[in-house]
Amino acid sequence: MGSGGREHAIAWKLASSPKVGQVFVAPGNGGTEKEDLVKNVDIDPMNFQDLSNFALSQNIQLTIVGPEEPLVGGIVEYFSDRGLICFGPSTSAARLEGSKSFAKRFLQKYRIPTAGFQVFSTADSAIKFVRTLSGPIVIKKDGLASGKGVFICQTITAAEEVIKKCFSEKKAGSKELLIEDFLKGEELSYIVLVDGEDFKAFSTSQDYKRANDGDMGLNTGGMGAYSPVAFVDDALEQKIIESIVIPTLKGMIAEGSPYRGFLYFGLMVDSSREVYVIEYNCRFGDPETQPIMMRLKTDLYTAILAALEGKLSGTMLNFDERTSVSVVMASRGYPEAYEIGHPIAGLENLTKAKAFHSGTKIKDEVLETDGGRVLAVTAMGSEIEEARRKAYESVREIHFSGQTYRTDIGRR
Repeated sequence: MGSGGREHAIAWKLASSPKVGQVFVAPGNGGTEKEDLVKNVDIDPMNFQDLSNFALSQNIQLTIVGPEEPLVGGIVEYFSDRGLICFGPSTSAARLEGSKSFAKRFLQKYRIPTAGFQVFSTADSAIKFVRTLSGPIVIKKDGLASGKGVFICQTITAAEEVIKKCFSEKKAGSKELLIEDFLKGEELSYIVLVDGEDFKAFSTSQDYKRANDGDMGLNTGGMGAYSPVAFVDDALEQKIIESIVIPTLKGMIAEGSPYRGFLYFGLMVDSSREVYVIEYNCRFGDPETQPIMMRLKTDLYTAILAALEGKLSGTMLNFDERTSVSVVMASRGYPEAYEIGHPIAGLENLTKAKAFHSGTKIKDEVLETDGGRVLAVTAMGSEIEEARRKAYESVREIHFSGQTYRTDIGRR
């Protein structure tokens, strides 16, 4: 369930399984509507009653949750109570993403490397604290914020403005703010499939959160990604597993909330190759999903069933050795105000890439923009430069009014 590029990529991969006869996506988008063996269902992901009624009526064997809000809202338990299988973490386990203050205290409790932090429940106390600091200052909203709840402020004045704005917003998601130490280094996305105890890692990936080239501009849900990440060697991955992944899974068991589902670790690797947790997400990242699904050779449906049955220890996730690059085409103005309803042309010309749809719809048989992030154009290459070239050649084949994209995806 979901309507973004992540859900399009997962549905596309599931539909390729010989064990899957039909994939339904609720609500889906213009891209999922055109996929073979995939059908859109016009049900909101937060309407648990209608979703479960549909699953029962269609004898659906497995429900996979794309976005975070239904997971934090308890959809796994709701479906389970009605005798339905829903893959994802429990409400309690989803607190790793649903509450940043819970996640940071969890990291601290289980001695998992992360930035120092303090939590504030009033603007006055937060402002008083930041006046003792020097930039950059990292400020995070406690609750869900669609990937746009993190602010990196270069000055105290800017930090004060962010604090005031966050506490004045009616839809803040939480009455708490976190202020963290600024970590410098290379960001890395590390995603694992978990069965409650064992896990299998997907290939590494790196996304680009800022709106503009050179990592400038506002934070977004992600403007592009690539996989795998060249600087991650076996030694670094083993460090990630031993110091972060395993302690996290053991910690959740100790908390009485064993984790089952996709678990995303947003990491920072510093110049000494020490690794720190920036954030947890209780689902696949977007747009990291797109290049990872392009490279995944293992049957995703079979792997998820193994996780549901607690049999991941005997499962392998295999990947194409080539590199995949995904470039997000967005609506002008994103992540702030933007227009929708513009016709999209040129997708029929793509021969070197796959366009996963993030914000599109079909209206009167015409494909139109319907979101801030519109498409994730994803290509493969034997080297990253070949994948970049194919992706950007394909981007230039696509046209819609107000389109914008970064030109440096795959480069740092």
